[in-house]
Amino acid sequence: MVSKNGVNSGNGHLKPRVLVPEKLSSDGLVLLRKSLEVDEEKGLSAEDILALIPNYDALIVRSETKVTASLLQAGKKLKVVARAGVGVDNVDVEAATKLGIIVVNSPSGNIGAAAEHTIALLLAVARNIGDACSSLKDGKWERSRLVGVEVKGKTLGIIGLGKVGITVARFAKGLGMTVEALDPYCSPAIAQSANVNLVSSLPELLNISDFLTIHTPLIASTKGMIGKNELLAMKKGARILNVARGGMIDEKALLETLNSGHIAGAGIDVFTSEPPQTGSSAANLIGHPKVVATPHLGASTVEAQENVSIDVCEQVLSILHGDLPRSAVNAPLILPEEYKTLQPFVRLVEKMGSLYTQHYATPHLSHTTTTSQPDTRTTFDLIYEGSLATLTNTKPLFAALIKGLTTPISSGTNVNIVNAELIARDRGLVINEQHSRSPSDHPYSSLVTLRARPSAPSRASSRRRPAAAASTDNDTTAARDPLAREQAISGYVSASQIYISRLDRFATAFVPEGNLLICHNYDSPGKIGAVGGILGKEGVNINYMSVAPVSQVDGGGEESGKGGSNEALMILGVDREVGKEVVGKLVAEEGILEISVLAL
Repeated sequence: MVSKNGVNSGNGHLKPRVLVPEKLSSDGLVLLRKSLEVDEEKGLSAEDILALIPNYDALIVRSETKVTASLLQAGKKLKVVARAGVGVDNVDVEAATKLGIIVVNSPSGNIGAAAEHTIALLLAVARNIGDACSSLKDGKWERSRLVGVEVKGKTLGIIGLGKVGITVARFAKGLGMTVEALDPYCSPAIAQSANVNLVSSLPELLNISDFLTIHTPLIASTKGMIGKNELLAMKKGARILNVARGGMIDEKALLETLNSGHIAGAGIDVFTSEPPQTGSSAANLIGHPKVVATPHLGASTVEAQENVSIDVCEQVLSILHGDLPRSAVNAPLILPEEYKTLQPFVRLVEKMGSLYTQHYATPHLSHTTTTSQPDTRTTFDLIYEGSLATLTNTKPLFAALIKGLTTPISSGTNVNIVNAELIARDRGLVINEQHSRSPSDHPYSSLVTLRARPSAPSRASSRRRPAAAASTDNDTTAARDPLAREQAISGYVSASQIYISRLDRFATAFVPEGNLLICHNYDSPGKIGAVGGILGKEGVNINYMSVAPVSQVDGGGEESGKGGSNEALMILGVDREVGKEVVGKLVAEEGILEISVLAL
Protein backbone atom coordinates (compact mmCIF):
# COMPACT_ATOMS: atom_id res chain seq x y z
CA MET A 1 0.00 0.00 0.00
CA VAL A 2 1.55 3.28 -1.14
CA SER A 3 0.93 6.61 0.55
CA LYS A 4 2.04 10.08 -0.42
CA ASN A 5 4.86 10.03 2.11
CA GLY A 6 6.07 6.47 1.89
CA VAL A 7 5.35 2.77 1.58
CA ASN A 8 3.49 0.90 4.27
CA SER A 9 5.75 -1.80 5.67
CA GLY A 10 2.81 -4.05 6.42
CA ASN A 11 2.76 -3.46 10.18
CA GLY A 12 1.29 0.03 10.11
CA HIS A 13 4.62 1.85 9.90
CA LEU A 14 5.88 3.75 6.89
CA LYS A 15 9.24 2.81 5.50
CA PRO A 16 11.88 5.57 5.63
CA ARG A 17 12.46 7.14 2.22
CA VAL A 18 15.75 7.72 0.43
CA LEU A 19 16.21 10.12 -2.49
CA VAL A 20 18.97 9.34 -5.00
CA PRO A 21 19.13 12.14 -7.63
CA GLU A 22 22.35 10.89 -9.31
CA LYS A 23 23.46 7.61 -10.84
CA LEU A 24 24.57 5.16 -8.16
CA SER A 25 25.66 1.55 -8.50
CA SER A 26 22.77 -0.84 -7.88
CA ASP A 27 24.89 -2.98 -5.53
CA GLY A 28 24.30 -0.63 -2.61
CA LEU A 29 20.72 0.27 -3.50
CA VAL A 30 19.77 -3.41 -3.28
CA LEU A 31 20.74 -3.32 0.41
CA LEU A 32 18.51 -0.29 1.02
CA ARG A 33 15.47 -1.64 -0.79
CA LYS A 34 15.17 -4.53 1.68
CA SER A 35 13.83 -2.19 4.35
CA LEU A 36 13.60 1.32 2.86
CA GLU A 37 11.81 3.01 0.00
CA VAL A 38 14.39 4.20 -2.54
CA ASP A 39 13.54 6.75 -5.23
CA GLU A 40 16.06 7.16 -8.06
CA GLU A 41 15.16 10.49 -9.65
CA LYS A 42 17.86 11.46 -12.14
CA GLY A 43 17.87 14.75 -14.02
CA LEU A 44 16.26 16.81 -11.28
CA SER A 45 16.91 20.54 -11.07
CA ALA A 46 17.86 22.21 -7.78
CA GLU A 47 14.27 23.47 -7.52
CA ASP A 48 12.91 19.96 -8.06
CA ILE A 49 15.04 18.52 -5.26
CA LEU A 50 14.06 21.39 -2.94
CA ALA A 51 10.39 20.59 -3.53
CA LEU A 52 10.83 16.85 -2.98
CA ILE A 53 13.23 16.77 -0.01
CA PRO A 54 10.62 17.36 2.78
CA ASN A 55 9.34 13.82 2.20
CA TYR A 56 12.70 12.08 2.61
CA ASP A 57 14.73 10.73 5.53
CA ALA A 58 18.00 10.36 3.59
CA LEU A 59 19.69 11.90 0.56
CA ILE A 60 22.48 10.16 -1.39
CA VAL A 61 24.48 12.28 -3.84
CA ARG A 62 27.69 12.20 -5.81
CA SER A 63 29.43 15.41 -6.87
CA GLU A 64 26.84 17.16 -9.06
CA THR A 65 24.06 17.83 -6.53
CA LYS A 66 24.66 20.90 -4.36
CA VAL A 67 23.39 20.24 -0.85
CA THR A 68 22.90 23.81 0.34
CA ALA A 69 21.74 25.20 3.68
CA SER A 70 18.30 25.98 2.21
CA LEU A 71 17.96 22.41 0.92
CA LEU A 72 18.91 21.01 4.33
CA GLN A 73 16.51 23.39 6.05
CA ALA A 74 13.70 22.16 3.80
CA GLY A 75 14.47 18.53 4.67
CA LYS A 76 12.34 18.43 7.82
CA LYS A 77 12.66 14.62 8.06
CA LEU A 78 16.24 14.45 6.84
CA LYS A 79 18.57 12.46 9.10
CA VAL A 80 21.53 11.75 6.84
CA VAL A 81 23.21 13.07 3.69
CA ALA A 82 25.52 10.53 2.09
CA ARG A 83 28.20 11.61 -0.38
CA ALA A 84 29.13 8.66 -2.60
CA GLY A 85 32.80 9.58 -2.77
CA VAL A 86 35.47 11.31 -0.70
CA GLY A 87 35.05 15.08 -1.02
CA VAL A 88 32.08 16.84 0.60
CA ASP A 89 32.65 20.35 -0.76
CA ASN A 90 29.22 20.15 -2.44
CA VAL A 91 27.58 19.70 0.99
CA ASP A 92 27.09 22.52 3.53
CA VAL A 93 28.45 20.51 6.45
CA GLU A 94 28.14 23.38 8.93
CA ALA A 95 24.43 23.81 8.21
CA ALA A 96 23.91 20.05 8.44
CA THR A 97 25.62 19.98 11.83
CA LYS A 98 23.38 22.71 13.25
CA LEU A 99 20.33 20.78 12.06
CA GLY A 100 21.58 17.48 13.47
CA ILE A 101 21.88 15.90 10.04
CA ILE A 102 24.73 13.41 9.80
CA VAL A 103 26.96 13.76 6.74
CA VAL A 104 28.79 10.61 5.67
CA ASN A 105 31.17 9.87 2.83
CA SER A 106 33.17 6.94 1.51
CA PRO A 107 36.82 7.80 2.08
CA SER A 108 38.18 4.40 1.11
CA GLY A 109 35.87 3.07 -1.61
CA ASN A 110 37.66 4.76 -4.51
CA ILE A 111 41.23 5.06 -3.23
CA GLY A 112 42.64 2.56 -5.70
CA ALA A 113 40.70 4.02 -8.62
CA ALA A 114 41.84 7.59 -7.93
CA ALA A 115 45.45 6.52 -7.46
CA GLU A 116 45.45 4.48 -10.67
CA HIS A 117 43.92 7.38 -12.60
CA THR A 118 46.64 9.68 -11.30
CA ILE A 119 49.34 7.31 -12.57
CA ALA A 120 47.48 6.96 -15.88
CA LEU A 121 47.51 10.74 -16.36
CA LEU A 122 51.16 10.92 -15.25
CA LEU A 123 52.22 8.46 -17.95
CA ALA A 124 49.90 10.01 -20.55
CA VAL A 125 51.36 13.47 -19.92
CA ALA A 126 54.93 12.14 -19.90
CA ARG A 127 54.48 10.46 -23.30
CA ASN A 128 52.14 13.04 -24.91
CA ILE A 129 49.42 10.40 -25.29
CA GLY A 130 46.53 12.84 -25.68
CA ASP A 131 48.20 14.96 -28.35
CA ALA A 132 49.51 11.87 -30.16
CA CYS A 133 46.05 10.28 -30.24
CA SER A 134 44.44 13.42 -31.70
CA SER A 135 47.24 13.82 -34.25
CA LEU A 136 46.98 10.24 -35.46
CA LYS A 137 43.20 10.45 -35.77
CA ASP A 138 43.69 13.55 -37.93
CA GLY A 139 45.72 11.42 -40.33
CA LYS A 140 49.12 12.75 -39.21
CA TRP A 141 52.29 10.81 -38.33
CA GLU A 142 54.32 13.15 -36.08
CA ARG A 143 56.76 10.94 -34.22
CA SER A 144 59.52 13.54 -33.92
CA ARG A 145 57.19 16.21 -32.51
CA LEU A 146 55.72 13.88 -29.91
CA VAL A 147 58.88 12.67 -28.19
CA GLY A 148 58.16 12.25 -24.46
CA VAL A 149 60.12 11.60 -21.28
CA GLU A 150 60.55 8.56 -19.07
CA VAL A 151 59.32 8.72 -15.48
CA LYS A 152 61.98 6.39 -14.11
CA GLY A 153 64.48 8.37 -12.12
CA LYS A 154 62.26 11.47 -12.04
CA THR A 155 60.99 13.13 -8.87
CA LEU A 156 57.28 13.05 -8.09
CA GLY A 157 56.10 15.71 -5.64
CA ILE A 158 52.90 14.90 -3.75
CA ILE A 159 50.83 17.47 -1.88
CA GLY A 160 48.77 15.54 0.66
CA LEU A 161 49.96 12.12 1.77
CA GLY A 162 46.60 10.70 2.79
CA LYS A 163 45.15 7.40 1.64
CA VAL A 164 45.16 8.30 -2.06
CA GLY A 165 48.47 10.14 -1.86
CA ILE A 166 50.28 7.26 -0.17
CA THR A 167 48.87 4.81 -2.73
CA VAL A 168 50.10 7.03 -5.58
CA ALA A 169 53.50 7.16 -3.88
CA ARG A 170 53.75 3.37 -3.76
CA PHE A 171 52.75 3.08 -7.44
CA ALA A 172 55.33 5.72 -8.37
CA LYS A 173 58.07 3.93 -6.43
CA GLY A 174 57.22 0.85 -8.48
CA LEU A 175 57.93 2.90 -11.61
CA GLY A 176 61.36 3.81 -10.28
CA MET A 177 60.51 7.39 -9.27
CA THR A 178 61.83 9.34 -6.31
CA VAL A 179 58.91 10.54 -4.19
CA GLU A 180 58.86 13.71 -2.08
CA ALA A 181 55.76 14.83 -0.21
CA LEU A 182 54.34 17.78 1.72
CA ASP A 183 51.84 16.97 4.45
CA PRO A 184 52.16 18.60 7.90
CA TYR A 185 49.74 16.04 9.38
CA CYS A 186 51.39 12.90 8.06
CA SER A 187 53.29 10.67 10.46
CA PRO A 188 56.99 10.36 9.50
CA ALA A 189 56.69 6.63 10.16
CA ILE A 190 53.91 6.28 7.55
CA ALA A 191 55.94 8.23 5.01
CA GLN A 192 59.02 6.16 5.75
CA SER A 193 57.05 2.93 5.30
CA ALA A 194 56.35 3.96 1.69
CA ASN A 195 59.92 5.23 1.14
CA VAL A 196 58.67 8.81 0.86
CA ASN A 197 60.71 11.79 2.00
CA LEU A 198 58.69 14.52 3.74
CA VAL A 199 59.60 18.14 2.98
CA SER A 200 58.79 21.08 5.22
CA SER A 201 57.46 23.67 2.76
CA LEU A 202 55.67 24.07 -0.56
CA PRO A 203 58.49 26.09 -2.18
CA GLU A 204 60.91 23.27 -1.36
CA LEU A 205 58.62 20.70 -2.98
CA LEU A 206 58.04 22.84 -6.09
CA ASN A 207 61.77 23.34 -6.67
CA ILE A 208 62.60 19.62 -6.77
CA SER A 209 59.57 18.13 -8.55
CA ASP A 210 59.59 16.94 -12.15
CA PHE A 211 55.94 15.94 -11.71
CA LEU A 212 53.57 17.44 -9.14
CA THR A 213 50.27 15.86 -8.03
CA ILE A 214 47.70 17.16 -5.53
CA HIS A 215 45.69 14.97 -3.16
CA THR A 216 44.10 17.29 -0.59
CA PRO A 217 40.49 18.35 0.08
CA LEU A 218 39.27 21.69 -1.27
CA ILE A 219 39.13 23.99 1.74
CA ALA A 220 39.91 27.67 2.27
CA SER A 221 43.64 27.03 2.72
CA THR A 222 43.97 24.85 -0.40
CA LYS A 223 41.77 26.84 -2.79
CA GLY A 224 44.05 28.43 -5.41
CA MET A 225 47.13 27.07 -3.65
CA ILE A 226 48.93 26.58 -6.98
CA GLY A 227 48.91 29.98 -8.69
CA LYS A 228 51.21 31.71 -11.16
CA ASN A 229 54.03 32.23 -8.64
CA GLU A 230 53.96 28.57 -7.61
CA LEU A 231 53.94 27.37 -11.22
CA LEU A 232 56.88 29.60 -12.10
CA ALA A 233 58.73 28.29 -9.03
CA MET A 234 58.67 24.79 -10.53
CA LYS A 235 61.41 23.46 -12.79
CA LYS A 236 61.15 24.49 -16.43
CA GLY A 237 59.59 21.53 -18.24
CA ALA A 238 57.83 20.18 -15.13
CA ARG A 239 54.39 18.61 -15.39
CA ILE A 240 51.39 18.89 -13.07
CA LEU A 241 48.45 16.59 -12.23
CA ASN A 242 45.13 17.05 -10.41
CA VAL A 243 42.73 14.20 -9.71
CA ALA A 244 41.52 15.68 -6.40
CA ARG A 245 39.35 18.79 -6.63
CA GLY A 246 38.96 21.64 -9.11
CA GLY A 247 39.92 25.07 -7.82
CA MET A 248 43.23 24.18 -6.21
CA ILE A 249 45.15 25.11 -9.38
CA ASP A 250 44.62 28.55 -10.92
CA GLU A 251 43.43 27.52 -14.40
CA LYS A 252 44.30 30.85 -16.06
CA ALA A 253 47.82 30.76 -14.61
CA LEU A 254 48.26 27.17 -15.77
CA LEU A 255 47.20 28.17 -19.29
CA GLU A 256 49.77 30.98 -19.31
CA THR A 257 52.63 28.75 -18.16
CA LEU A 258 51.67 26.03 -20.65
CA ASN A 259 51.66 28.58 -23.46
CA SER A 260 55.05 29.94 -22.38
CA GLY A 261 56.49 26.43 -22.24
CA HIS A 262 57.52 26.72 -18.59
CA ILE A 263 55.11 23.90 -17.73
CA ALA A 264 55.50 21.07 -20.25
CA GLY A 265 52.17 19.38 -19.69
CA ALA A 266 49.22 18.80 -17.37
CA GLY A 267 46.89 15.92 -16.57
CA ILE A 268 43.61 17.34 -15.26
CA ASP A 269 40.56 15.36 -14.15
CA VAL A 270 38.75 18.06 -12.14
CA PHE A 271 37.79 21.65 -12.91
CA THR A 272 36.46 24.78 -11.22
CA SER A 273 33.12 24.32 -13.00
CA GLU A 274 31.80 20.96 -14.08
CA PRO A 275 30.89 20.58 -16.83
CA PRO A 276 32.98 23.58 -18.01
CA GLN A 277 31.15 26.44 -19.69
CA THR A 278 32.13 27.36 -23.26
CA GLY A 279 34.83 30.02 -23.25
CA SER A 280 35.71 29.47 -19.58
CA SER A 281 39.27 28.98 -18.37
CA ALA A 282 38.42 25.33 -17.71
CA ALA A 283 37.18 24.85 -21.29
CA ASN A 284 40.28 26.57 -22.69
CA LEU A 285 42.47 24.32 -20.56
CA ILE A 286 40.73 21.20 -21.85
CA GLY A 287 41.35 22.29 -25.44
CA HIS A 288 45.08 22.89 -24.91
CA PRO A 289 47.28 20.38 -26.80
CA LYS A 290 49.60 19.90 -23.81
CA VAL A 291 46.73 18.93 -21.50
CA VAL A 292 45.39 15.41 -21.07
CA ALA A 293 41.89 16.05 -19.72
CA THR A 294 39.27 13.64 -18.42
CA PRO A 295 35.72 14.43 -17.19
CA HIS A 296 36.13 13.73 -13.45
CA LEU A 297 36.84 10.02 -13.93
CA GLY A 298 39.05 9.51 -10.87
CA ALA A 299 36.50 7.29 -9.14
CA SER A 300 34.84 6.02 -12.30
CA THR A 301 35.65 2.34 -12.31
CA VAL A 302 33.13 -0.44 -11.97
CA GLU A 303 34.85 -1.64 -8.80
CA ALA A 304 35.05 1.81 -7.20
CA GLN A 305 31.42 2.60 -7.93
CA GLU A 306 30.36 -0.70 -6.40
CA ASN A 307 32.54 -0.15 -3.32
CA VAL A 308 31.39 3.44 -2.80
CA SER A 309 27.72 2.56 -3.31
CA ILE A 310 27.84 -0.32 -0.84
CA ASP A 311 29.78 1.75 1.68
CA VAL A 312 27.45 4.76 1.79
CA CYS A 313 24.28 2.67 1.56
CA GLU A 314 25.38 0.54 4.51
CA GLN A 315 25.96 3.73 6.50
CA VAL A 316 22.58 5.19 5.54
CA LEU A 317 20.92 1.94 6.58
CA SER A 318 22.83 1.96 9.86
CA ILE A 319 21.86 5.56 10.68
CA LEU A 320 18.18 5.10 9.84
CA HIS A 321 18.17 2.05 12.11
CA GLY A 322 19.55 4.16 14.96
CA ASP A 323 23.19 3.13 14.82
CA LEU A 324 26.35 5.17 14.21
CA PRO A 325 28.10 5.46 10.83
CA ARG A 326 31.74 4.54 10.30
CA SER A 327 32.69 7.57 8.19
CA ALA A 328 30.73 10.55 9.51
CA VAL A 329 32.23 13.86 8.43
CA ASN A 330 30.59 15.87 11.22
CA ALA A 331 30.54 13.33 14.07
CA PRO A 332 33.35 11.82 16.14
CA LEU A 333 34.83 8.49 15.18
CA ILE A 334 33.60 5.69 17.42
CA LEU A 335 35.54 2.46 17.15
CA PRO A 336 33.32 -0.57 16.40
CA GLU A 337 34.30 -2.37 19.60
CA GLU A 338 33.54 0.77 21.63
CA TYR A 339 30.16 1.27 20.02
CA LYS A 340 29.25 -2.38 20.55
CA THR A 341 29.74 -1.76 24.27
CA LEU A 342 27.99 1.61 24.24
CA GLN A 343 24.98 0.71 22.08
CA PRO A 344 22.63 -0.68 24.77
CA PHE A 345 23.68 2.10 27.15
CA VAL A 346 22.83 4.69 24.49
CA ARG A 347 19.25 3.37 24.56
CA LEU A 348 19.29 3.29 28.35
CA VAL A 349 20.53 6.85 28.82
CA GLU A 350 18.06 8.24 26.28
CA LYS A 351 15.21 6.53 28.15
CA MET A 352 16.56 7.86 31.46
CA GLY A 353 16.53 11.40 30.07
CA SER A 354 13.00 11.04 28.75
CA LEU A 355 11.88 9.44 32.03
CA TYR A 356 13.37 12.37 33.94
CA THR A 357 11.60 15.01 31.85
CA GLN A 358 8.23 13.27 31.95
CA HIS A 359 8.37 12.25 35.61
CA TYR A 360 10.03 15.28 37.23
CA ALA A 361 9.90 18.22 34.80
CA THR A 362 6.32 18.13 33.53
CA PRO A 363 3.11 18.83 35.52
CA HIS A 364 1.21 15.82 36.88
CA LEU A 365 -1.73 15.18 39.16
CA SER A 366 -1.35 14.69 42.91
CA HIS A 367 -3.69 13.89 45.78
CA THR A 368 -3.20 17.25 47.51
CA THR A 369 -3.23 19.56 44.48
CA THR A 370 -4.94 19.46 41.14
CA THR A 371 -1.67 19.73 39.22
CA SER A 372 1.76 19.63 40.81
CA GLN A 373 4.22 22.17 39.47
CA PRO A 374 7.27 20.73 37.70
CA ASP A 375 10.65 21.04 39.40
CA THR A 376 12.73 22.19 36.42
CA ARG A 377 16.44 21.47 36.69
CA THR A 378 19.13 22.26 34.12
CA THR A 379 22.27 20.88 35.80
CA PHE A 380 22.86 17.15 35.64
CA ASP A 381 25.51 14.68 36.74
CA LEU A 382 25.83 11.66 34.45
CA ILE A 383 27.82 9.09 36.41
CA TYR A 384 29.35 5.96 34.90
CA GLU A 385 30.34 3.10 37.21
CA GLY A 386 31.94 -0.28 36.58
CA SER A 387 33.38 -1.25 33.20
CA LEU A 388 31.59 1.65 31.51
CA ALA A 389 33.74 4.06 33.52
CA THR A 390 36.86 2.83 31.71
CA LEU A 391 35.65 4.09 28.30
CA THR A 392 37.11 7.42 27.19
CA ASN A 393 34.66 8.22 24.38
CA THR A 394 31.19 8.61 25.86
CA LYS A 395 29.87 11.31 23.53
CA PRO A 396 27.11 8.98 22.26
CA LEU A 397 25.83 8.74 25.85
CA PHE A 398 25.95 12.52 26.25
CA ALA A 399 23.99 12.92 23.00
CA ALA A 400 21.48 10.27 24.07
CA LEU A 401 20.83 12.13 27.33
CA ILE A 402 20.24 15.46 25.57
CA LYS A 403 17.88 13.73 23.16
CA GLY A 404 15.99 12.07 26.00
CA LEU A 405 15.72 15.27 28.04
CA THR A 406 14.51 17.47 25.19
CA THR A 407 12.37 15.25 22.94
CA PRO A 408 9.32 15.05 25.25
CA ILE A 409 9.06 18.86 25.42
CA SER A 410 10.04 19.83 21.88
CA SER A 411 8.96 18.76 18.43
CA GLY A 412 10.82 18.72 15.14
CA THR A 413 14.28 18.85 16.74
CA ASN A 414 16.58 16.12 15.52
CA VAL A 415 19.02 15.57 18.37
CA ASN A 416 21.99 13.27 17.85
CA ILE A 417 25.73 12.97 18.32
CA VAL A 418 26.23 15.67 15.67
CA ASN A 419 24.46 18.60 17.35
CA ALA A 420 23.88 17.52 20.95
CA GLU A 421 26.36 20.00 22.45
CA LEU A 422 24.89 22.89 20.44
CA ILE A 423 21.37 22.05 21.61
CA ALA A 424 22.49 21.64 25.22
CA ARG A 425 24.15 25.06 25.12
CA ASP A 426 21.11 26.69 23.51
CA ARG A 427 18.79 25.25 26.17
CA GLY A 428 21.09 26.06 29.08
CA LEU A 429 21.63 22.42 30.01
CA VAL A 430 24.84 21.56 31.85
CA ILE A 431 25.98 17.93 31.88
CA ASN A 432 28.81 16.88 34.21
CA GLU A 433 30.08 13.48 33.03
CA GLN A 434 31.79 11.55 35.82
CA HIS A 435 33.71 8.29 35.58
CA SER A 436 33.59 6.61 38.97
CA ARG A 437 36.20 3.88 39.36
CA SER A 438 35.68 3.54 43.13
CA PRO A 439 34.61 0.11 44.42
CA SER A 440 30.83 -0.14 44.76
CA ASP A 441 28.44 -2.57 46.40
CA HIS A 442 25.95 -2.82 43.51
CA PRO A 443 25.82 -6.15 41.64
CA TYR A 444 25.96 -4.70 38.11
CA SER A 445 28.97 -4.81 35.79
CA SER A 446 28.10 -1.25 34.73
CA LEU A 447 25.72 1.26 36.25
CA VAL A 448 24.62 4.68 34.97
CA THR A 449 23.16 7.28 37.32
CA LEU A 450 21.52 10.55 36.32
CA ARG A 451 21.32 13.18 39.04
CA ALA A 452 19.58 16.52 38.60
CA ARG A 453 20.55 19.48 40.72
CA PRO A 454 19.44 23.13 40.82
CA SER A 455 21.57 25.05 38.31
CA ALA A 456 24.33 27.37 39.38
CA PRO A 457 23.83 31.01 38.35
CA SER A 458 25.98 30.64 35.20
CA ARG A 459 27.89 27.96 33.38
CA ALA A 460 30.51 28.33 30.68
CA SER A 461 30.11 24.96 29.00
CA SER A 462 27.32 22.52 28.23
CA ARG A 463 29.51 19.44 28.66
CA ARG A 464 31.94 19.12 31.55
CA ARG A 465 34.29 16.47 32.84
CA PRO A 466 35.28 17.46 36.38
CA ALA A 467 38.37 15.86 37.85
CA ALA A 468 36.40 14.76 40.89
CA ALA A 469 32.74 14.06 41.51
CA ALA A 470 30.66 17.12 42.27
CA SER A 471 29.69 17.53 45.91
CA THR A 472 26.08 16.95 46.92
CA ASP A 473 23.89 19.75 48.16
CA ASN A 474 24.31 20.81 51.73
CA ASP A 475 22.32 18.51 54.00
CA THR A 476 20.82 21.38 55.93
CA THR A 477 19.71 23.13 52.75
CA ALA A 478 18.16 19.92 51.46
CA ALA A 479 16.19 19.44 54.64
CA ARG A 480 14.98 23.05 54.62
CA ASP A 481 14.07 23.18 50.93
CA PRO A 482 12.69 20.00 49.26
CA LEU A 483 13.48 21.47 45.84
CA ALA A 484 17.17 21.44 46.75
CA ARG A 485 17.18 17.63 46.98
CA GLU A 486 18.88 15.83 44.15
CA GLN A 487 16.68 13.81 41.85
CA ALA A 488 18.26 10.55 40.73
CA ILE A 489 17.63 7.77 38.23
CA SER A 490 19.89 4.73 37.91
CA GLY A 491 19.91 2.04 35.27
CA TYR A 492 21.81 -0.97 34.01
CA VAL A 493 21.97 -3.38 31.10
CA SER A 494 21.55 -7.14 31.32
CA ALA A 495 21.75 -9.39 28.23
CA SER A 496 21.21 -6.30 26.02
CA GLN A 497 17.97 -5.44 27.86
CA ILE A 498 17.83 -2.09 29.64
CA TYR A 499 16.44 -1.64 33.16
CA ILE A 500 15.81 1.18 35.61
CA SER A 501 17.11 0.15 39.03
CA ARG A 502 16.41 3.29 41.05
CA LEU A 503 13.97 6.16 40.81
CA ASP A 504 14.99 8.74 43.38
CA ARG A 505 14.51 7.07 46.82
CA PHE A 506 12.93 3.93 45.43
CA ALA A 507 14.67 0.68 44.44
CA THR A 508 13.07 -0.96 41.43
CA ALA A 509 13.71 -3.03 38.29
CA PHE A 510 11.60 -2.25 35.24
CA VAL A 511 12.06 -1.88 31.49
CA PRO A 512 11.58 1.78 30.47
CA GLU A 513 9.53 1.23 27.32
CA GLY A 514 5.98 1.87 26.15
CA ASN A 515 3.17 3.55 28.08
CA LEU A 516 3.84 3.72 31.80
CA LEU A 517 2.06 4.88 34.93
CA ILE A 518 4.20 5.73 37.95
CA CYS A 519 2.03 5.76 41.04
CA HIS A 520 3.48 7.23 44.26
CA ASN A 521 1.47 5.82 47.13
CA TYR A 522 1.48 4.81 50.78
CA ASP A 523 2.70 1.24 51.08
CA SER A 524 -0.43 -0.25 52.63
CA PRO A 525 -2.71 -3.21 51.76
CA GLY A 526 -5.22 -2.78 48.97
CA LYS A 527 -3.42 -0.20 46.86
CA ILE A 528 -2.51 -2.57 44.04
CA GLY A 529 -6.06 -3.89 43.86
CA ALA A 530 -7.55 -0.39 43.91
CA VAL A 531 -5.38 0.86 41.07
CA GLY A 532 -5.93 -2.32 39.05
CA GLY A 533 -9.67 -2.10 39.57
CA ILE A 534 -9.92 1.49 38.33
CA LEU A 535 -7.81 0.76 35.25
CA GLY A 536 -9.83 -2.38 34.52
CA LYS A 537 -13.11 -0.50 34.63
CA GLU A 538 -11.68 2.05 32.19
CA GLY A 539 -10.56 -0.68 29.77
CA VAL A 540 -6.84 -0.19 30.41
CA ASN A 541 -4.91 -3.46 30.36
CA ILE A 542 -1.88 -3.83 32.64
CA ASN A 543 1.00 -5.53 30.82
CA TYR A 544 3.29 -5.68 33.86
CA MET A 545 3.76 -4.10 37.26
CA SER A 546 6.77 -3.42 39.48
CA VAL A 547 6.51 -2.35 43.11
CA ALA A 548 9.40 -0.17 44.29
CA PRO A 549 9.95 0.22 48.05
CA VAL A 550 12.03 2.98 49.59
CA SER A 551 15.70 2.07 49.37
CA GLN A 552 18.04 2.14 52.36
CA VAL A 553 19.81 5.07 50.70
CA ASP A 554 18.16 7.65 48.46
CA GLY A 555 19.23 8.78 45.01
CA GLY A 556 21.63 11.34 46.47
CA GLY A 557 23.38 8.81 48.67
CA GLU A 558 21.70 9.98 51.90
CA GLU A 559 19.71 8.00 54.42
CA SER A 560 16.09 7.94 53.35
CA GLY A 561 13.52 9.94 55.17
CA LYS A 562 10.41 11.88 54.28
CA GLY A 563 7.85 9.25 54.95
CA GLY A 564 10.28 6.41 55.67
CA SER A 565 9.31 2.89 54.64
CA ASN A 566 5.55 3.52 54.40
CA GLU A 567 5.86 4.91 50.85
CA ALA A 568 6.34 3.04 47.59
CA LEU A 569 6.08 3.39 43.85
CA MET A 570 3.95 1.28 41.56
CA ILE A 571 5.32 1.22 38.00
CA LEU A 572 2.70 -0.12 35.63
CA GLY A 573 3.17 -0.91 31.95
CA VAL A 574 -0.16 -0.37 30.22
CA ASP A 575 -1.44 -1.05 26.71
CA ARG A 576 -2.44 2.51 25.85
CA GLU A 577 -2.08 6.11 26.95
CA VAL A 578 -4.02 6.87 30.11
CA GLY A 579 -6.11 10.05 29.93
CA LYS A 580 -6.49 12.78 32.55
CA GLU A 581 -9.93 11.61 33.60
CA VAL A 582 -8.62 8.17 34.52
CA VAL A 583 -5.61 9.69 36.29
CA GLY A 584 -8.00 11.91 38.24
CA LYS A 585 -9.87 8.84 39.51
CA LEU A 586 -6.59 7.21 40.53
CA VAL A 587 -5.30 10.18 42.55
CA ALA A 588 -8.70 10.53 44.24
CA GLU A 589 -8.17 7.07 45.75
CA GLU A 590 -7.13 7.17 49.41
CA GLY A 591 -3.39 6.68 49.86
CA ILE A 592 -2.42 7.61 46.28
CA LEU A 593 -0.07 10.59 46.46
CA GLU A 594 0.90 11.32 42.85
CA ILE A 595 0.54 9.87 39.34
CA SER A 596 2.93 10.38 36.44
CA VAL A 597 1.94 9.36 32.91
CA LEU A 598 4.84 8.53 30.63
CA ALA A 599 5.28 7.46 27.02
CA LEU A 600 8.65 5.85 26.46
